[in-house]
Amino acid sequence: MSAVVTPPPQTTHRLSVLDNGVRVITETLPSTYSVSVGVWVDSGSRDEADDVAGISHFIEHMVFKGTGRRSALDIAKQIDRIGGMANAFTSKEHTCFHAKVLRDHLPVMVDLLADLFLASVFDPVEVDREKQVVIQEIKMVEDAPEEFIHVLFGRHFFDDNPLGRPVSGTIDTVAGLDRERLIRHMGDHYLPRRVVIAAAGAVEHDHFLDILRPLFAVLNQRPEPPRPLKPELRPSIEVYPRDLEQVHLCLGTLGPAVTDEDLYPTTLLNVILGGNMSSRLFQEVRENRGLAYSICSFLSSYVEIGSLGVYVAVDPATTHQTLEIIIEQLRGLLRGDIEAAELGAAKEHIKGSILLSAENSDNRMTRLARNLIHFDRYIPYETVIEKIEAVTPDDVQRVAEKFIRPRYLNLVVLGPIAKNAFNPTHLVL
Repeated sequence: MSAVVTPPPQTTHRLSVLDNGVRVITETLPSTYSVSVGVWVDSGSRDEADDVAGISHFIEHMVFKGTGRRSALDIAKQIDRIGGMANAFTSKEHTCFHAKVLRDHLPVMVDLLADLFLASVFDPVEVDREKQVVIQEIKMVEDAPEEFIHVLFGRHFFDDNPLGRPVSGTIDTVAGLDRERLIRHMGDHYLPRRVVIAAAGAVEHDHFLDILRPLFAVLNQRPEPPRPLKPELRPSIEVYPRDLEQVHLCLGTLGPAVTDEDLYPTTLLNVILGGNMSSRLFQEVRENRGLAYSICSFLSSYVEIGSLGVYVAVDPATTHQTLEIIIEQLRGLLRGDIEAAELGAAKEHIKGSILLSAENSDNRMTRLARNLIHFDRYIPYETVIEKIEAVTPDDVQRVAEKFIRPRYLNLVVLGPIAKNAFNPTHLVL
C-alpha cells in the first residue's frame, strides 16, 4: 500500500540573477541553525581538452592551497575557527565548491568561498606537489578493481568520448599540468552564465545577495567554448586479464538523459533490477544462488545521454553462470514480467530516498543547483513524487524495450579470465 506523504513545513525558494549572469537560488528552511552553500560551475571533466584531462579535478584540489589573502593554513584555520565544513568535488559535468556553517558565520564563509573561487594563486611549487597526490589517487583507483572496472566501462561504453574519461584524468595528463594551464582553463570555463550559487537552510535571500553580489560581480562574461559532442554508442566486449581473486564484471546499456521524462520509469526499473536488497538480481544472485557477496545495478544520467548497468564480482568459475542470470533478468523486464506490487514497492523505496534526503540541507542545496543547471527552474518535491507515482508496469516495459537493446550492450570484464572468454552469443537478449 502506498504511504501518505505529509508535506513538510513550508519552505521559501527565491531566485535572482546578478548583472553579469551569475544565478543565485536559495531555500529557507524553518527551524535550522546552519546553512549549506555551494558555488557550482556547469563544467566538468567532459569539457576538458584531451591533453589536459583531469584539470577540473586538479583545480578543485588546488583552490585550497592558497589565495592572495590566505595561505593553505589560514584557510584551514578559518574553517575550523567558525566550526564549519568546506570541501569540493568534480563530476563529469559539474564542479562544486561547498560549505556548511552556522547562520551567523555565513558572511565569513561566503567571503572564503569567493576567495577560493576567484583568487587562488596556484603556486607552481604547490602545483608540482599536488600532482604527486593526484597521481597517487589515480593509482589507488587502478589498484581497486571494484572501482577500476567502472573506469574501464566508461572508456568503452562512451567509445573514447570525453564523457567516458575518468574525472581524475591520467597520470600523463596530470603530469603535464602547470599554473598557466590551470588559469587558462578557469578563464575559459568559469564563466558567469555557467555559475550557480545555491544556499539552503537558515538563509535569507536578500541578505545572502548583499553578501555575495560585490564578491562575484568581478566575474566577466566571455565567449563560451563549444560544448562537447554527444557520444556515439557501439556494442563491445572487452576483457582485461589480471591476477585477482575475483572476476569483476560490468554490463551496461543506454539510459535516459537527466532531463528525459523516461528517467522516472527507468529509475524504477533500476530499483527492480538491482537497486536494493530486495531487487531481482540481489535475491537471485546472492540470496538464492550464493554466487556473490553483492550485486547492484546503476543508473547514470547526463545532459543528453545516460547509462544503465549492472556490476558484480564473482568467483572465476561462476562468471558465465552469473552473466546468464543477469541476461535472463533483463529478458524478464523486456517481456513485461512486472507485477504491480513489485512496482509499488520500488516506488516507496524511491519516495523514501528522496524525502529522507530532503532532511539534509546539503542535499537540498545540491538539488537546488542541479535543478537550475538542468531545468533552469526549481522543481518541487511533490512534482517528482507525482511523476514517480504515475509510472505503470507498461511504462517500465516500454523503457526496457527502448534502452535494453543489443546495439547498446557493453560488457567489460576484469580479473583472472581468458581474453577470449566471452563473445556476442553471451549477450543475446
